[in-house]
Amino acid sequence: MTSTAQDTGVRMRLDAYFGITERGSTFSQEIRGGLTTFFTMAYIVVLNPLILGFVQDKDGNYLGGGAAPNLGMIAAATALVAGVLTILMGAYARFPIAIAAGLGINAFVAYGLVGSGMFRWPEAMGLIVIEGALVLVLVLTKLRLKFLLAVPMPLKKAIAAGIGLFLAYIAFWDSGMITDDLTSSTPGAFGDGGSIATVPTLLFLVGIVLGGILLARRVKGALLLSIVSITVVAFIVEAVWGFGSASADNPGGWALVVPTLAGQDWSFVPDLGLLGQVSLFGAFDSGVAVVTVLMTIFSLLVVDFFDTLGTMTAVGEEAHLNDEDGVPENSQQILIVDSLAAMAGGAASVSSNTAYVESASGVGDGARTGLASVVTGLAFLVATFLSPLANIVPFEAATPVLVLVGLMMLASATDIDWRDFRIAVPAFLTIIVMPFGYSIAAGIGIGFIAYVVIAAGTGRLREIKPLMWVGAAAFAVYFALPAIQSVLGVG
Repeated sequence: MTSTAQDTGVRMRLDAYFGITERGSTFSQEIRGGLTTFFTMAYIVVLNPLILGFVQDKDGNYLGGGAAPNLGMIAAATALVAGVLTILMGAYARFPIAIAAGLGINAFVAYGLVGSGMFRWPEAMGLIVIEGALVLVLVLTKLRLKFLLAVPMPLKKAIAAGIGLFLAYIAFWDSGMITDDLTSSTPGAFGDGGSIATVPTLLFLVGIVLGGILLARRVKGALLLSIVSITVVAFIVEAVWGFGSASADNPGGWALVVPTLAGQDWSFVPDLGLLGQVSLFGAFDSGVAVVTVLMTIFSLLVVDFFDTLGTMTAVGEEAHLNDEDGVPENSQQILIVDSLAAMAGGAASVSSNTAYVESASGVGDGARTGLASVVTGLAFLVATFLSPLANIVPFEAATPVLVLVGLMMLASATDIDWRDFRIAVPAFLTIIVMPFGYSIAAGIGIGFIAYVVIAAGTGRLREIKPLMWVGAAAFAVYFALPAIQSVLGVG
């Protein structure tokens, strides 16, 4: 048999397995769409280390157990898990959706669980594994869909919008755009005395504008291009003026990462030492009350719960792969892989992985099958070997993407009927408490409780699903936990 005949046979088998011709696609469309999806979401390889890498746990350790941040190690693990799980999504679920570390839940883990002093890094990642396993059980028993249906759609939209605002809030603080105002009673101030006082902060603003222009012009890979462009400018600025790292004596320096090639490891051998640094049940022996640990798992589950169903429905609609009820093909397989992704993210210490709505960019470029996801996954595996680049991208170049992603998530609030105060009040509380309370879980909990109380108070008890009562009651206990512990005399 000639090589041409063999190639034809392979193509036919791939076509039959993925349904390429059946879905009106071609091999070139799938490859192009898969690469488009990768370049649209490749920023996560840079952003995830920046979100997770600079937070110390209560023992003073950074992620990975070191006394200093190791962004390259986090980037390598982030790319590896994204690559493997995205390939699994393509090969098993045969759907054009990519997987990577979830923005929002990684901030919850970093700032809400570890930065708050509650848990050590391995303990927090153990909770992610447990949460992923619980989600898998909910998927296999079909309870995930039932719980999803219990939460009103406007509240789901508010959760997404609140997380988006929370991400933008983090970006503005960490870039120096918003600062502590020690001279007045206000909780914060714009820049330094109302002015943009540093060049790095100015580059942060330029990054937002540049990313916005690229998105408005529908440039493929706009977010990644924004990061790369501002990073190049940052290198030039640092080489010419040498601002150095920000400190009390050098407020005009770079916030977290100094853009310089000096002292960098350019071996391009991925450091995979982060894999397996997880304590599965360590949180239960961490000194934190068991009720608090259980409520934290519940909070993680709620935060991680709604993204995939909305993402796969949106991508399926764009690709014309939804049935008459709006349910995408192979939904059960998609949800199974997504649950495994959460567990894998925790086991690899890169936070929960989930389906990315940026997959719609690949669909817009022609992707219709799981082959596109396989292509995206392979690209992430290649990116594993480029992880040292994460050590040279300044926060001011990467955080504009957080603002723009936050904007995209905030757009879901437009679907809420703000004239109906029965839903507007809990939705608003959900959105506003997340950033200002610096807690995603608090926003969700306040929203749940407000919805149940207002619905009950307006005589609409029948509209409240039983699982919403369960969720609201659980959060009520969670919020009252310090008082309960004080009364009971337990810690």
